[in-house]
Amino acid sequence: MTDITTPRPFGVDFERHSLRGRFNAAFFRLMGPYIEWTLRRRKQRIFAHLPREVVEIGPGVGANLRYLSPGTNLIAIEPNPSMHEPLQEAARRRGVELDLRTRRAEVTGLPDNSADCVISSLALCSVQDPAAVLAEVRRVLHPGGTFRFLEHVAAPEGTVTRWAQRMLRRPWAWTFEGCSCERDLEAVIRDAGFENVWAEPYRVHSPFLPFNTQIVGMAWA
Repeated sequence: MTDITTPRPFGVDFERHSLRGRFNAAFFRLMGPYIEWTLRRRKQRIFAHLPREVVEIGPGVGANLRYLSPGTNLIAIEPNPSMHEPLQEAARRRGVELDLRTRRAEVTGLPDNSADCVISSLALCSVQDPAAVLAEVRRVLHPGGTFRFLEHVAAPEGTVTRWAQRMLRRPWAWTFEGCSCERDLEAVIRDAGFENVWAEPYRVHSPFLPFNTQIVGMAWA
C-alpha cells in the first residue's frame, strides 16, 4: 500500500483555510458522539491509565479528553485555530489543564526526552509528513515512554474499501484539510525506529467507507 501524497516542505505555521477550518471544527463537534461511539471500545483499551501529563498530536475539538483524569496537563499540538475554542471549552468541562500550542506536529518545539506519553487518534492521516512527525514523537519521548495511537489506514488492494479510498481521495483530502485515506501508517510507525511496536488492524462499519479500515496500537521509545 502506498500513500498518494508527496510530503511538502513544512514549517511551524498552519495554512489556514477560512471555510474548511470552520467546517471541520463544526463537523467534528456534530459528529463527535457518533465517531466516539464507533471507536470507544478500542480507545478505552489504548488510552487506559494515561499519566498525569500527556502530549497529544492533533487533538482537534477534544474528543480524547474524556480519557484523561481531571487535573491532567495536556500539551496539545493543534495547528488549526478553528479547533481552539471548542478544545478549550472541552478542557474546562473535563477539568484538564490545557497547554495549547499552535504548531505543526513535525516541529512541536518540545525539549528532547521530555514526555512520558504521546497520543494521537485520526491525526497522522492529515499531517504533511508522517515519518517526520514520528521522528519528532521519538525525540520528545524519554526512553521507555509510549506513543499510543488509533488511526485510519489504507485498505488492502482489491477490496471495495480500497476502491472507494482511491476514487474519493481528492474530495476527501480537500474536505478534511489534507487527510489521506491511503496511508499505510502501520508500516510508517514500524519503520520509525521505536524499540517495540504493537499494532492491531481492525474494521469499523460506518457510512464513511474510506474511514473504515483502522489500526490501534502502542510504540515504546
